[in-house]
Formats: sequence, structure tokens, C-alpha cells
Amino acid sequence: MTIVEASKRMGVDHLISDEEVIRRVLEGEAELYEIIMRRYNPRLYRVIRSVLGYDSDVEQVMQDAYVSAYTHLYQFAARSRFSTWLTKIAVYEALAKRKQQGRFVDLDSVAESDKEHSSMLASRQKNPEQQMLDAELRLILENSVEALPDLYREVFVMRDVEGLDTAETAESLGISEEAVKTRLHRARGLVRTELYSRTGSALTGAFDFHLSRCDRVVAAVFRRLGRKAAGGSASEE
Repeated sequence: MTIVEASKRMGVDHLISDEEVIRRVLEGEAELYEIIMRRYNPRLYRVIRSVLGYDSDVEQVMQDAYVSAYTHLYQFAARSRFSTWLTKIAVYEALAKRKQQGRFVDLDSVAESDKEHSSMLASRQKNPEQQMLDAELRLILENSVEALPDLYREVFVMRDVEGLDTAETAESLGISEEAVKTRLHRARGLVRTELYSRTGSALTGAFDFHLSRCDRVVAAVFRRLGRKAAGGSASEE
């Protein structure tokens, strides 16, 4: 179900602002939280995956982020955009998951491994069979991004895939804007200018979050919150 379909089902305009949705959720219309989830599922999926570096735990971490945001919704003070506030929560949850797995990477070790990763990315780009169609180029891009060190991958996905600006990326990750610029420059170098320039429109479709997964996350979050989504999605398996 798309955000437009979900909004129509709940009798609201799908262009309703985040602030209006939040106000109404806090006033008791909890089912409208589904609009927030469907609006930001693609972003949270990409951001969380960029932190974890793999896909298997992403949906669980997305649920954790949405539940945490819901339970602390009253704390959102509109000092920044809601999307930034939600993204920061998602990053925090993803980092917590990564820490559990002992996958934190020392910045010094990242610098030392740049040559190794660059070589890996270059070898992936040389397969002519994978460069025939846009879909194959997108697959190569995704593999290349996943091969990046964590510190670079997070910034690359937020800036070049998800389209966040430098300030919002810095705030989401809790780093300086200069650090964002430096890491993005290094990430682009590793992915290589040639591959980056050839992706074109395929870049915005990288790490797509399919509709069935969107429905699954929405249903799971409402179950964890002990609430029923409009249309009964909270009871779906």
C-alpha cells in the first residue's frame, strides 16, 4: 500500500505535513502514525542499511526506530525538521545494533584499508557483463557501496542516495559538516568517478524498499505499540 492509498483510507490528505500528523497522533489519532512510517520507510531503510552494511537486520532496526520515535514523540520540539529527528533515532538504533556485533571501525584503520577497498571496487567494475543494462549497473553500485568502510558508506548513502544535505547529514550522524564533506569525497573516490557518473537515474533507485516490506514494517510496529492500524494492518502477519 502506498502512502497515497493509506492516506485516502484514513481520510486525510497524503500531503499533510509531518507536524500536523504528529500533533494529531499526540491528540489520540495513533493510526495516523502509519503516514509517517510509509513516508520515511525508504529513507530509514537506506540509512540503517548504510550503517549496518547488510540487509538481514534492517527491518528489525527500523521497527526499533519507529517504536522509539513514537514513545518519545512528545519530546520532538521542532527545533529541527522531523525527518532529521527521526533519522537521528534510526542512526542511533543502527549503531547500537552494530555495536552489539562488535563492528565498530576505527578511523585510523579505515584510512589504512582505503587501498584494499579501492582495489575491490575496481575489480567489481571491470565485469563487462554487469555493465550492459541500468539494472545491472545499479547492482554494481549497490555492491560497491556495501564494500565501503562504515564511516564512508553512511555519508555516501545519506548524501548521494537519499539526498540529504550536508547539514542534515552532519546532524543525523553527530559529526561536523567538514567531516561529512571529507568522508563523502573519499567515498566517491572509492566508488570511482567513472561508475558514479554512469549510474544516472539508477542511483536514486539503489537499495529500493519494496511495498511488501513497507506493509510488513508498518504492521509490525503497530503490533509492538499495541495499537491497530487503519484497515487492520496491525493484525497482519
